[in-house]
Amino acid sequence: MNIEIEKEADGRWIAEVPDLSGVMAYGTTRQDALAKAESLALRVIADRLDHGEAIPELDELFAVPA
Repeated sequence: MNIEIEKEADGRWIAEVPDLSGVMAYGTTRQDALAKAESLALRVIADRLDHGEAIPELDELFAVPA
């Protein structure tokens, strides 16, 4: 699952998992935003599995561009 990350004009970082609608998190640092997005993505995947819903096909858990 790819994570897109960028720095906002106000200095905050935002990380998003496009394969999971609504999985987006802000952080004060790049690492903070990544950790929050990964945690949220795992909760969304677990919730979907609990409810018998489809999840994206996973070749690897998370891929973050350098």
